[in-house]
Parts: sequence; C-alpha cells; structure tokens
Amino acid sequence: MNKVLLHCGQICESLTSGPYHAIDITREAIREGADAVIAVGGDGTLHEVVNGFFWAGKPVSKHNKEDAHSTALGLIPLGTGSDFARTWGWKNDPYEAVDRIVKGLRSKVDVGVISGEKEESHYFINVADIHLSAKAGYYASRYKRFGNLCYVIGALQAFIGHKNWDLRIKVNGGEWEICPQVTALCIGNAKYFGGGMRITPSGDPCSREFEVVILQDFKWYDFILKLHKLYSGTHLTVKNVSSRSVHSIEVEDISGSGSIYVQSDGEHLGFLPRKFSILPSVIEMIC
Repeated sequence: MNKVLLHCGQICESLTSGPYHAIDITREAIREGADAVIAVGGDGTLHEVVNGFFWAGKPVSKHNKEDAHSTALGLIPLGTGSDFARTWGWKNDPYEAVDRIVKGLRSKVDVGVISGEKEESHYFINVADIHLSAKAGYYASRYKRFGNLCYVIGALQAFIGHKNWDLRIKVNGGEWEICPQVTALCIGNAKYFGGGMRITPSGDPCSREFEVVILQDFKWYDFILKLHKLYSGTHLTVKNVSSRSVHSIEVEDISGSGSIYVQSDGEHLGFLPRKFSILPSVIEMIC
C-alpha cells in the first residue's frame, strides 16, 4: 500500500502510543502544512483525528494567519464497527481505500461540536447519542476483543437497571420542550452506529444539518421485536419513534441526576447536560 501512496507524494507514518495521541499527531501535521491526514483504523481513531483538526474552539488551520493551506481528512477503515465508512458505502478494504485516496476526490463535510457547562468543546463526525445507547456503547468498549459481539454484550449490560427518563430539549435556540420517557436520543451527522445499526437513516455529513431520532418508552422486548427495523433504518414508522432535522439541540436531564450517559462516535463523553451544534462544510474529506 505504501508503494501506491508514494505516488501521492511524501508520506509520514505515525503510530499512536495510547488514547488521544492521534489528536496531537493530527494537530502537529496540520501545523506543518500536511496536504492530508489519513486515519487508519475504526471510528475511535477517526474521532480522535477529527478532534485534532480543532484547537481552542476553532480549526487548527485558522490559528496560523500566514498560511491558508487546507489539510484534508482521509480514512482507511479497519475498525470493529467502521460505522462512518458505512454511510459512504466503504468496506474494511485497505486496498480500496488507498485507491480512493490516490484518486484524491474531495468533498466538504460537516462536523458536530458538543459543549457543556464546564467542559471544553468536543467534536464528532458520525453520531452522538444519549442515555441507553450511550450507556451500551460505554460497556461495549470493554469488549472490543469480541468483535461486533461487543455491541450485544454492551446492550445487555446497559439494560440491567435501565429506566427511561424525562428530558428537556431546545432545538435551534427555540423554546424548551419536554420529551417524556426517553430511552435514547441520537444526533446523526451520518447514518450508522453500534456496528451497522442505521439509527439516523437520513443523516448526511454534507447536508449542513443533523438528523435527530428519539426513542421513547421502549422496553427491553421492544428492542428484540424491532431490532431488525433499527438495523434496516425502517424504525421511523414505529410507535414512539420520532425524527427531525436540526442545526443545534440542547439536552438536559429534568431530574438533574447527572447520570444520563453521553457519547459521540462511540466514545464516552460523560453525562448531561450538553449542547450539540453543526459546523457546516468545515473539513475537506477525501471521498
């Protein structure tokens, strides 16, 4: 693969030494004027690389006023879920990915930004989610060695002691709304999460908006009976499932328990409250 990529110019290969290292590698590459940063791995690696494109609340490239050079984002998907790649129809095939990178076609993509009351901004490119699905993702991360089975194990653990909660949301800066008995709330910049579940079927990283899907008052048997619909993306016709397009959404736990899980791109981010906003066409992606 390296021989093929050499046709694109000079290559600098960097290996991560632990969590969050890819963020630092990406920022350094952008500051040094790299033409592209290629993430090799799954959604977690991609998530870190995307966060590396930003620093102190704005794109790294904007901090250097003398250099207007734009660094592109590329992906060679080799992960457990590779859910972002599914939106584009890409397989876990490194040779296919290298061919795509060599061709060099590029498109501007949106990125989501997450802010909290005290936490610094965090970025995501695929799907952010709240409550049961986020809790399941938190547990699933412990069982990656089992492949896609980790998502099933994570979901089973998350169901233990699970309760639906009343949440409060504010869409596009409007009035607060009450969402009773929320099981999961998903904010999609793309379509898939959880190893192939098409949770936000209209999610499009080039649309300049999120698709928000809310599942309310689901019981454990609802997931068993309707799991096939969640994977096929036909669940929007199911009772107690709603969808809307938004540019921003704020979510709070009415009870103030501080125990409602939040994750983005499969990475645990803590707990509510959080605000999710779209950054349209902010990264150039090799696609």
